[in-house]
Amino acid sequence: MQTRPLGQTGINVSRLCLGTMTFGEQNTEADAHAQLDRATAAGINFIDTAEMYPVPPKGETQGLTEAYIGSWLKARGKRDDLVIATKAAGPGLEHIRGGPRLTPEHLQRAVDDSLARLNTDYIDLYQLHWPDRSANFFGKLGYQHDAHEDATPLAETLMALKDLVDAGKIRSIGLSNETPWGVMQSLRLADSLGVPRVASVQNPYNLLNRSFEVGLAEIAHREDVGLLAYSPLAFGALTGKYLDGARPPQGRLTLFERFKRYTSDLAEEAIGAYVGIAREHGLDPAQMALAYVNSRSFLTSNIIGATTLEQLDANLASEDLTLDDSVLEAIEAVHRQHPNPCP
Repeated sequence: MQTRPLGQTGINVSRLCLGTMTFGEQNTEADAHAQLDRATAAGINFIDTAEMYPVPPKGETQGLTEAYIGSWLKARGKRDDLVIATKAAGPGLEHIRGGPRLTPEHLQRAVDDSLARLNTDYIDLYQLHWPDRSANFFGKLGYQHDAHEDATPLAETLMALKDLVDAGKIRSIGLSNETPWGVMQSLRLADSLGVPRVASVQNPYNLLNRSFEVGLAEIAHREDVGLLAYSPLAFGALTGKYLDGARPPQGRLTLFERFKRYTSDLAEEAIGAYVGIAREHGLDPAQMALAYVNSRSFLTSNIIGATTLEQLDANLASEDLTLDDSVLEAIEAVHRQHPNPCP
């Protein structure tokens, strides 16, 4: 398993990261432990979670994902061999602290609650799950300014995170669902206020959504703020299992109607083309899609997720797959025809 530096933190993370948002909804605690065992045995040292998980978010299950990781850590030990990342929820989820904000009070409580659920004394990478301001994220391309927004100042949030770093509760900080402005403003404030420098940005990136390349890829290279790619398989759509209206019984898009980001007619056409490339070259479509993400020079880690061990094994195998020029050229040809159908 290849490793890559996590920004300028001195921490090295595996190129594949285990995503865990199914733990507590589609996966039981025993399932979660089995996945964690399999992933770490394969060389993964990087585990990503969030206080709002599992997904779909709801009050009765909130926090179960972290709790399942915590019970596994308690049973297995070896905490210092792992890099554990979690996230603080932004505005909009009333079942978390009556509506979370990225204020000092909320962040202090969020970190303490995550530490307790995770059965650990420190979090290696603490991320802001989405901004506490009006911005174009979660598939929104066009920015619409709100001059009267009720936003927590970014400087206030970063100062609160500095206090948590100074207290030894978190080692480094990252952003998620962030824009180029948000990343650069965070870096500017790090220089001017002496707050921690962001190490990464966790945004969606896959064959159907390469919008990270437009403004953020250059920042990733020039500022050492690499991508933690989430949804590399587009909620499983890039496996091809949902083509032609198919809805396998346990598929995420079958179970949860809220996930419509990768189900448009444009998406179907692009997915069919990418799956066709894989089959023409004797490749598994999912492994090809993951290997493409793995190959990006601005990538720090690719967050893979699974609901079964068989799926996890197939995803892990992408670490050993290198796409040849003919496959890459075919992928780029489809991208030119169908650029970012699912931003």
